[in-house]
Amino acid sequence: MQDGKALQAGTSHNLGQNFAKAFDVKFTNEKNELEYVYATSRGVSTRLIGGIIMAHSDDTGLILPPALAPLHIVIVPIYKTEEEREQIMNYIQPLIERFKSTKLFFPSKYFNDGIDLRWKMDDDSHKSPGWKYNEYELKGVPLRIAVGPKDMANGTVELYKRESGEKMAVKIEDIDLNIDKHLYKEQNNLLKKNQTFREEHTFTVDTYEEFKEKISQGFVFAHRDGTTETADKIQEETAASIRCIPFDQPQEAGVCMYS
Repeated sequence: MQDGKALQAGTSHNLGQNFAKAFDVKFTNEKNELEYVYATSRGVSTRLIGGIIMAHSDDTGLILPPALAPLHIVIVPIYKTEEEREQIMNYIQPLIERFKSTKLFFPSKYFNDGIDLRWKMDDDSHKSPGWKYNEYELKGVPLRIAVGPKDMANGTVELYKRESGEKMAVKIEDIDLNIDKHLYKEQNNLLKKNQTFREEHTFTVDTYEEFKEKISQGFVFAHRDGTTETADKIQEETAASIRCIPFDQPQEAGVCMYS
């Protein structure tokens, strides 16, 4: 996560009969006797939503991977009179028609058939454009399209990218041609940014003094003797706990940094 700490995600626990005894949950066994149930706990559900929020978002609000975002694009018309509103609606109607048939194909086996582009027109006259901008940035909508009289005069729309904060004027006839490119780029940027952050906050140490210096900054790889006693002492002295053993770690000789 952005604070350098780990989020336990795909949990798998053997709870035994502890919770069954606490809540008095029993079953009838093969001897026709009542016995406390044996329970396990496995989960990757709402915790993964928390992981997305904590890994990517900023002080303005959510930043969501486009493949998972409930809404890909919001269109905000900017007008002062009803006449300007009608002109803008007519101006962007061909774009909206193209959006209705647009599919996105993210590079994943889960999106083989593509997903429909999810978009929204927000022409609520009771809210200012600035209010709408803040609202949809807070909600993490990946792309925002703003259209006003000046845009119509130039044959463009203003495109805002939530992930990078970049604004650009795009020809209205080209905007839907670039939607895939912008959303894929945001998706990849978030992944690369998080991978880079993890790498920059992962350290390899050989001594306990190095470990104590680095552990507050992120992850630390270190040789350890594998005993519970050592792990308990390290956690007692530094508050650090063992997170995982990587599948691709190098096989090498080493000396336990603690013992």
